[in-house]
Amino acid sequence: MKSVLGRVSIGVLVGLLISQVSMGQAQQKSVRGLVSFGQATGVTGDTSFLDVDKDIAIQLLPFEELTKIATAYSPLLKYQGEIANSLDAGYQISKLQILQNMSAYGNYSAGNQAIVSSGVNIPSGVDPVSQIANGYRFGVDMRVTLYDLFGRKQQMKQAYSNYRASVLQKDIIAQEIRRSLIGIYQDMITAQQVLKTRLLDEQASLTAYRIAEAETQKGRGNAETLANALNRYAQAKSYSEQVKGEFLKNVRYFETLVGQPLQRLKRIN
Repeated sequence: MKSVLGRVSIGVLVGLLISQVSMGQAQQKSVRGLVSFGQATGVTGDTSFLDVDKDIAIQLLPFEELTKIATAYSPLLKYQGEIANSLDAGYQISKLQILQNMSAYGNYSAGNQAIVSSGVNIPSGVDPVSQIANGYRFGVDMRVTLYDLFGRKQQMKQAYSNYRASVLQKDIIAQEIRRSLIGIYQDMITAQQVLKTRLLDEQASLTAYRIAEAETQKGRGNAETLANALNRYAQAKSYSEQVKGEFLKNVRYFETLVGQPLQRLKRIN
C-alpha cells in the first residue's frame, strides 16, 4: 500500500514539475525570450529587441545585405578611399608635370621708329629695341631635360602603380570585413542557441525550487532538499547570465562592425 502511495506521490510531483516547466516556458517566451538592446543605450520607445527563441537569421536582414551595409559604413574603407583619391590625383599631376618646363609670354610695344632715320638720342632707361619694334609679340619657351626624356615614363608608371595598389587595398579591407562579419555572425548564432538552453535550464531549476519550497512549507520536504534546489537554481541562473552577457557582447561587436544600430538591421515584417 505504501509503495502504491509512493508511486502516486512521485507521479503527482512529476506532473506538477512538467506543468510548471510548461508555464515557465510560455512565460519565458513572452518575457525572458525577448532580449532588449535599445534601453541600455537610452533609446525611448525601444522596439530593438531580439527574440531568443527565433533564429537570428530570420530576424535580421540577409547576410549579403549586412555585408553591403558594413562595407558602406566602414570608416577604414572610407579612409582607404581617400588615400586612393589622393594617389589618383598624384598620378594625374605626374602626367602634366612636363608642363612645368614650358612657359608662354606675350607683350605689346609702341615706340618711335623715327629715331632710326633722324638720329634722335634715345632717353636714358628706354629700351632701344622697343622703340623700333612696334606691335604685339607672343612666344613659348620650352626646355626638355634628359630626365624628362628618360625618366618621365617611369615616374608616371610608379604613380599609377601606387594608385592601383590603394584600390586593391580597398578590396583587401572589404574581404577582411566580410571575414570578420562571418565570424561574429556565427558567434552570435552559437551564443543564441546556448542561451536558449541555459534559459530553459534556469526555468526548470526555478520550478523545481518552488516545488521544493512548497513541499517544505507543507511539511513534506526537508531543508536539505530545499537547499539543493536553491543551489541548483543559483548555478543555473549564474550560467544563464554569463551566456546572456556573451550574447549581448557579440551583438554589440556585430553592431560596431556593421556600423549601424540593431533596429536598422532587422527585417521589416
